[in-house]
Formats: sequence, C-alpha cells, structure tokens
Amino acid sequence: MPSLAAVIREFDLRADKSLGQHFLLDAGLLGRIAAAAGDLEGVNVIEIGPGPGGLTRALLARGARHVTAIEFDPRAVAAVQALAAATDRLTVIEADALRADLPALVPGPRAIVANLPYNIGTSLLVNWLHQAGEYQAMTLMFQWEVAARICARPGTGAYGRVSVLAQWLCEVTMLMRIPAGAFAPPPKVDSGLIRLTPRPAQPPAVEIKAMERLTAAAFGQRRKMLRGALKPLGGAALCEAAGLDPSRRAETLEVEEFLALLRALRGQGG
Repeated sequence: MPSLAAVIREFDLRADKSLGQHFLLDAGLLGRIAAAAGDLEGVNVIEIGPGPGGLTRALLARGARHVTAIEFDPRAVAAVQALAAATDRLTVIEADALRADLPALVPGPRAIVANLPYNIGTSLLVNWLHQAGEYQAMTLMFQWEVAARICARPGTGAYGRVSVLAQWLCEVTMLMRIPAGAFAPPPKVDSGLIRLTPRPAQPPAVEIKAMERLTAAAFGQRRKMLRGALKPLGGAALCEAAGLDPSRRAETLEVEEFLALLRALRGQGG
C-alpha cells in the first residue's frame, strides 16, 4: 500500500478546517488506537471520517470482520475507495454521519472506532447514546477538553450534561492522551481517546429524552441552585420528591441522584 503521505498528495487531501479534519499518520500510534478498541475478531466496525485511511488500515490489520467507513468529504471517499479495492472487508459510504442510521447500515455485532471531526464530535456521541444498546463498544477520539468532560466526575468544572448522559448509559474509560503534534496539521489542543461500553440494561427512548431535558435545565444555568435551575420542571417540589436538597447545584449531583430526579419527574407526568 502507498504511504498515507502519498495518499494525501494523490487525492489532494489537505485538511479542511470547516470539516474539523486533523489526520493521524503515525502507523505505530494508529495501531495502538486500534488495539485499544479491544478484540475486533468477528466485529463489524464503523469508522467515521477515515480521511486518508490510516486508522482504517489499522482496524483491518486488527482482524475486524468488516469495516464500514462513513465519510462526508468526497476526496477522502476516493482515497479510501482505493483501499477498498484491495480487500472485500471494507465498505465506504459517502454520507453525513449526523444523519446516518448506523444500525440500519451495519449488521451486529457492531462497534464504532473513530477519530471524530472536532466540530461535530459531541453531537455524534449524543446521537449514538440514544442507540447505545446497538453497539458492543464505542472507542472515540475527541479534543481533550471534550474527552475530559465526558469522563468528568461530580464536583468538577468539566462535569455537565454530556457527562451524566454518557455515564448513565455506558461505562466510560479514558484510554490515552494524544499530543497535538501527532496530527497533520496539528490542532491547537491535545486529543483524548475514550471507550464507552454500553450498560447491559438500556432505558427506553422516552426516558433518555426526559433525561436530556432534565440535564439541559439543570446545567443550563450552572450557578443557580436546583430550585431555580429546575423551576420549569417543578423546582423545589421536584427536588423534594427526589429526596434532594433544592439548594444544591447540578454539578454536585451523582448520576444516581439525577436518576432520582428523573423518577420524580416521570412520576409527576413530566
């Protein structure tokens, strides 16, 4: 196979800032990322934004049953199609990942492994959390601040809505920090690789939507006490029904305490 640098030259794959593109070209690092995704034997892997195909190659080398690469940039689609011509274990789909129904495109068992575009990484994750039970695991790279937020614990400034949603629906593990200099072109910040393993029992869609509404209200005005932040949903009465002190702030609540609020909200028909 040609080098990734040669692929970039051949297909004029200069990184497009509007698409949040930063390419990893170090084969050793790409191999470590693929290995961090765990045993891929027999797993249908979905990759978002393959770029020149470096991680795609590493996933195939790790023994994935099949890799489906979803790419929005037609230049990268052409580049990875050239790789697909050399194997029957790779499918390339030109599509907007924010609109793609991944479980409908790829049979199980399935996992997502991706170096996500910075500009849509959080939106993609929230979409996938609504279908978390459809995936064996999600091994995802975000800019460091976002990765830290997903893994954050209560009582920290990074803890917020996405922390609660992710940790409620999945076991979340920070795997490694990747320096900005590993990318071409280098972004302004480091990146973080995390793994989300969906919990065996997943709540119904109506509860996930209710939790999104609840956490959006709770963290929408972080300085407010719960009685004020949650006023549209019941305020102090909702907190008392959940057994919580309404003078607390959202960032101090454990995920289990948000679940208590959710049960109280559902109990009052919210």
